[in-house]
Amino acid sequence: MPSIPSNSAESHLAIALGDPGGIGAEVTLKALAQPEARGLEPVLVGCRRWLEGQYEALRPLSREPLRDPAELAMVDLPLEEPVAPGRSGPACGDAGFRWLTAAAELVQRGDCKALVTAPIGKASWYAAGHAYPGQTERLAELAGVAEASMLFTARAPQGHWRLNTLLATTHIPLAAVPASLDPARLRRKLDQLLAFCQRFSPRPQLVVAGLNPHAGEAGQLGQEEEAWLNDTLSQWQASHPEAELLGPLPPDTCWLSAAQAWQQGSPGPDGYLALYHDQGLIPVKLLAFDAAVNTTLGLPFLRTSPDHGTGFAIAGQGVARAASMAAAISTALELG
Repeated sequence: MPSIPSNSAESHLAIALGDPGGIGAEVTLKALAQPEARGLEPVLVGCRRWLEGQYEALRPLSREPLRDPAELAMVDLPLEEPVAPGRSGPACGDAGFRWLTAAAELVQRGDCKALVTAPIGKASWYAAGHAYPGQTERLAELAGVAEASMLFTARAPQGHWRLNTLLATTHIPLAAVPASLDPARLRRKLDQLLAFCQRFSPRPQLVVAGLNPHAGEAGQLGQEEEAWLNDTLSQWQASHPEAELLGPLPPDTCWLSAAQAWQQGSPGPDGYLALYHDQGLIPVKLLAFDAAVNTTLGLPFLRTSPDHGTGFAIAGQGVARAASMAAAISTALELG
């Protein structure tokens, strides 16, 4: 394994470069070229020859500066075949899988303080024989934990308020969501959301979205709220007086308070619990697409990533925005 800078691991982040056919290299080099990141010494995990080629190809196309890979430490895991920007397949999927695994090992071994990951192509992982719904599930396996959670955090452009949204379920079909939810899962997710939000507020206000339209409309539009969700939340609130719990609220209005806080700089709820993937990610990306960071909870180490995907349609063009990757790096430094 190539050498890693010898000063304290407390100053290092491991950065896995994601799918080589996507925008992972571009957003990483752009984020690391920003003035606030110039002093960082991350350890990149990927293919050095490919990364240097990306740098040379993108430099004349990009309006933003890129960090020269020659300045950066790297764990070099070469690609097994050439890769074209915007095209992915089994070779790209296998590379992204190997790069993630090696980057996680750096953090688990104590060589780095936290992990940042660029986006991967899930279909390419499957094509390469790595049947995981996403990087979160692979990291849970590597860490030896039964379950990891996805929380999206973003600092509002005005003031100090943070939009924090935890997903109760992650990468599963919508039809599988109701059967995947039960009181035990809800209690675990609320415990995780509370612990995260208490980093910023000792008595956080937490909001839970209902599963059904109008939060079930007293059983007329769905039975889950009446059958178990209302009682579960009441019981959790009774045992956690250090938090204020609201919900289940109608999903189509429960993020209005977040929109007001985001746009006006006013205080808002400290955390939101969404019961399925798109229920939480639609408001997060509408409000904070360039600022939100996917933060994995439940691991013995911190992992962050941008809230966007691989960007295959714009890969290699020099136009990818690096704000979310920059936010992922700063969040890893702040919270790791």
